[in-house]
Amino acid sequence: MTPQNLRPYDSVLATIGWTPLIRLARLGRGIRTPLYGKAEYANPGGSVKDRIGLAIIEGAERSGELKPGGVIVEGTSGNTGVGLAIAAAIKGYRCIFTMPDKMSQEKVRLLKAYGAEVMITPTAVPPDHPEHYVMKAKQIAHDTPGAILANQFYNQLNPEAHYATTGPEIWEQTDGKVTHLVAGAGTGGTISGAGKFLKERNPAVKVIAGDPVGSLYAGYHRTHELGHDGAPYKVEGIGGDKVPTTLWWDVIDEFRTVSDRDAMALARRLAREEGILAGGSTGVNLFVALELARAVNDPDACVVTILADTGERYLSKVFNDAWLQENQLLDAPRPTVADLLKRRQGDAPPLVQVAPSAQVRQALNLMSTFGVSQIPVIEGDNCIGSLVENSLMTAALEQPTLLDRAVRDIMEPAFPVVDASLTLDRLAPMLTRETPAALVAEHGKLVGIVSRYDVLQLMIGR
Repeated sequence: MTPQNLRPYDSVLATIGWTPLIRLARLGRGIRTPLYGKAEYANPGGSVKDRIGLAIIEGAERSGELKPGGVIVEGTSGNTGVGLAIAAAIKGYRCIFTMPDKMSQEKVRLLKAYGAEVMITPTAVPPDHPEHYVMKAKQIAHDTPGAILANQFYNQLNPEAHYATTGPEIWEQTDGKVTHLVAGAGTGGTISGAGKFLKERNPAVKVIAGDPVGSLYAGYHRTHELGHDGAPYKVEGIGGDKVPTTLWWDVIDEFRTVSDRDAMALARRLAREEGILAGGSTGVNLFVALELARAVNDPDACVVTILADTGERYLSKVFNDAWLQENQLLDAPRPTVADLLKRRQGDAPPLVQVAPSAQVRQALNLMSTFGVSQIPVIEGDNCIGSLVENSLMTAALEQPTLLDRAVRDIMEPAFPVVDASLTLDRLAPMLTRETPAALVAEHGKLVGIVSRYDVLQLMIGR
């Protein structure tokens, strides 16, 4: 293996770029088309935006717009702010960032850790509203002496940075074999710059953008009209409700929309199956890339997607079951029969049972002692019958001599046996007046019994 980082760097800025390209073989299991992820979370600031943060600042320095002691202002979903803040920390600039309130607290704290000032603005306002995070940043830049607006949505240094770095890296890392590039479009810088470079090298390369449901980009790409049917969405950092000039629409062959639920699920799968922790926008990219790779179905093709940022910024959201359930992005875990057995309280053993040779009187005593309404008749390891309190007591009152007879003489049909992993929503329809209980097996061994009453108690929260 080729050694990495053999020489020391002058500063952390020199470590930006040349991120690894990783085969996603487990996510792509069963798909003939190779799928690779460009690991942008490996940048020092943890995202693809490190590339443009440095490029924008150096461009402003070259033009003379940004002078020593100056101030950098930007409206950011967080990652661009980190890229700018890292470069500003090295170069000695002050940073002021505005962020919409849907962004994770991890991002806010991270920007402050780099010494930036952060102002939170409402998400649910039109793009031309004074409190919109981009408009607010413009006003701050206008009112602050020595300030520049990084202006990532309209600054051509953004896509040009990816044309100069991300595109060439992908081309070299795939030995020119890349056939499809999949990326999200927020400012559009990554997909535009990298896509343009790859298409210049090989016009047959297809560039496909992932877009969250609720964003207006996909519709604009089809109709060239912005439309008014946008809606809020939970994925951070991609999509939008305005037309940025940093998004080179002619470079992109197709937009595909992805729901928040699908995006979050793919981001979580990436962590659990590939050991890579990334955010929700990466989930959008992965959903499209997997769909595309499956459809292409060609081992000679090569799909590359962008793993945009580290998932450590989304531990309170994408990787938080409670938050996902609260936002209807993850179904609450369905309780199983095993869960029901664990929650059941009382002094009764897990399985109160009686032998077929026992007297009916003994069976009734067991029911009374342990407070159960039904009892299985067990012979060896098998249930061969059952006794139910109501019918048993009715019969005994009508014919008291039954109390001294063997259980096998009056037992009813055996209870069904279900596996402990069965979910309660599947168990409930099996339990009726005629079949009031079911035996529970685990690894082939009977471990308990559950009744209609047990299920009802769980449903009402007891």
